[in-house]
Amino acid sequence: MSDDPGSTSGPAHRTWWDRLGHMFSGEPRNRDELIEELRSAQTNGLLSVDTLTMVEGAIKVTELSVDDVMVPRMQIVMLAAESPLPDILAAVVESGHSRFPVHGEDKDEILGILLAKDLLKYFGAAEHFDIRAILRPAVLIPESMRLNVLLEEFRLTRNHMALVVNEYGGVAGLVTIEDVLEQIVGEIDDEHDDEEEPELMHEQPGGDWLVSALTPIEDFNEQAGTDFSDEEYDTVGGMVTAEFGHLPEAGEEVRIGDYLFHVTEADDRRVQAFRVVKQ
Repeated sequence: MSDDPGSTSGPAHRTWWDRLGHMFSGEPRNRDELIEELRSAQTNGLLSVDTLTMVEGAIKVTELSVDDVMVPRMQIVMLAAESPLPDILAAVVESGHSRFPVHGEDKDEILGILLAKDLLKYFGAAEHFDIRAILRPAVLIPESMRLNVLLEEFRLTRNHMALVVNEYGGVAGLVTIEDVLEQIVGEIDDEHDDEEEPELMHEQPGGDWLVSALTPIEDFNEQAGTDFSDEEYDTVGGMVTAEFGHLPEAGEEVRIGDYLFHVTEADDRRVQAFRVVKQ
């Protein structure tokens, strides 16, 4: 007999807490079942949408390889070791990056990584400039490395950048710790990203609205003349996702009050945009 007076037997009586315990009991589970349990937790109010997004992202990085997220070779800002200091400074300022691969005679001969801050000592002392003397060791990794393995390597070595090499030893791309973390938490804006505010709402002919999920509910109310509460959710995306009870896919729609919210953009981690129609 069970000591728990509330216990029941049989699968029909399994509560969500029973399933949660089963999920973490060490029994073999596949990825889809795990995601289903986590989404059930979000539906039942045990996880926020943001938490679910990050957990799903953390699972996702175990399945992605470096070549899924790397910056391809043609887009890497590289510096030639023989370039004069003024040319190097110009490239640093123009790109806005803080770390640069430095190459020798060709771009597959990587000599090391230049940190922009290490150039400060040469202001007013260009005659003493020797780029090789200030290079940091370059981390080289294969295209097939899993992102979770790379993230652990970044943590242990305290590196923020790695060069990706192909099977022939040539440079195939570049990956940063930011590239990996964005797979977990979403896009990370830094001080060099475009600071222009994107348009979050756009009224269509006929009175429909195209609305970003990031639109604050207060702003939506002001522009669309609605009166949705922002006590529980800050953004339109949070409000609508809660109304669905799950992370919706593009094409799904839900009615809230007198308005129909049709999902126009979404991925496997978050809803991104809606078409809002007054009924």
